[in-house]
Amino acid sequence: MTATRFEKFAWFFVAYLIAVILFGAWVRISFSGDGCGSHWPTCQGEILPPSPSAKTLTEFLHRASSGLCGVLGLVLVWGARKVGRGAFRASLATLFFLVIEAFIGALLVKKGWVGTDASVGRAITISLHLANTLLLTASAATTAWLASPAPRPGGRQPRTGLAAAALAGMLLTSMSGAVTALGDTLFPVSPAADGALWARLRDGLSPAQHFLVRLRILHPAVALLTAAAVACLFVAYRRAPRADRLTRLADFGLGLVVAQTAVGFLDVMLGAPPWLQLLHLLAAQALWITLWLAVVEAWQSREPTISGLAAVATG
Repeated sequence: MTATRFEKFAWFFVAYLIAVILFGAWVRISFSGDGCGSHWPTCQGEILPPSPSAKTLTEFLHRASSGLCGVLGLVLVWGARKVGRGAFRASLATLFFLVIEAFIGALLVKKGWVGTDASVGRAITISLHLANTLLLTASAATTAWLASPAPRPGGRQPRTGLAAAALAGMLLTSMSGAVTALGDTLFPVSPAADGALWARLRDGLSPAQHFLVRLRILHPAVALLTAAAVACLFVAYRRAPRADRLTRLADFGLGLVVAQTAVGFLDVMLGAPPWLQLLHLLAAQALWITLWLAVVEAWQSREPTISGLAAVATG
């Protein structure tokens, strides 16, 4: 596999990975997580379930598409061997997080934390599940990014503190978002109008409500703080005098921050309809990958005296 073909394959893998993630969200939204019963990796005790229902077919197809991710992950590692040490190490990280992803998925099924389950165990596990998903997509995107032979001019400041805050904020926002999405699925609400939003928020904080309902207020608060930190980092990155890959990432990232904030607001106002939940998740993945790659690029083109994480990433 040539370097150019590998780069294209790596980006295809990232796109396929995001499609599988969105499919997984649809499994939750459609209450299909228990479609294969408590069996894993088989479905209802069979390799191919006979006469599957709609939710059994949905869960089975999700497992099959996830399994293909593992095969593609092995191809990614094989192809990255001769591209560069940075890309190869990132591909190994991708394979590692794929294994963890499969383990968490199996745990959810085996524990019965699927379907209409509203336990604390499920809430904690799905938040960790999404955190691992972010690390997985970051590793895969890094593999593709480092496979590119594009020049990286030096003299950048990686903004270490602000970058760490932005990345940590995105992780916390996504983890709280996973819990909020679970609550929206299990305890749906109607679209808010004529001041009903504030009444909904007030009622949701009542001790009599389920903990998933009471936690709904957490995600928007964390998301707004994170959006501010991420926007500040992108603004700092785009102040450079030359229009290189980092400034283009920063410009695109700022647009995504605005778009994601708008989508999140609509999600709350419209009562989190399924199509908007999927759009919100897609935008979140796009913003996370853009942010991560901007940080990687800043470290790649850092001042020569700065060392540390970039030395590990680039080998």
